[in-house]
Amino acid sequence: MSKIIEKNSEVIVHITMKLADGSAADSTKVNNKPAKIIMGDASISPAFEAQLLGLSANESKEFTLAAKDAFGESNPDNIHYVDASKFSAETPAKVGNIITFTQPGGVELPGMISEVSGSSVTVDFNHPLAGQAVTFVIDVVEVL
Repeated sequence: MSKIIEKNSEVIVHITMKLADGSAADSTKVNNKPAKIIMGDASISPAFEAQLLGLSANESKEFTLAAKDAFGESNPDNIHYVDASKFSAETPAKVGNIITFTQPGGVELPGMISEVSGSSVTVDFNHPLAGQAVTFVIDVVEVL
């Protein structure tokens, strides 16, 4: 009898994420590096965890989560304006570029440049999928 996913399980899964239009956003299958999830450690939303409960190895499940249960809503407080002089040839201020900024304490935070206007560069530190419903396809590899 195979183990099923419970509230305190450790699980190895492949996760594929799709957007509302059906396009693939990301997948652990691309590099064949499944993710390890520790149920109950608050690293994933309760709504995501609830979808995994009761699954066992070699099972798959597809489900869609609203933005608030996936990567959260887009937060205007996570949008910052940076002077263009802070950018260089190696890290140009170009719309669509994702640049990692080092925060006080050495924490690195990626931000996407969403607008360049004169000497002001708008950097969005929200998760790229924030504010969007996301469809997840979970393939359970192993329940530890």
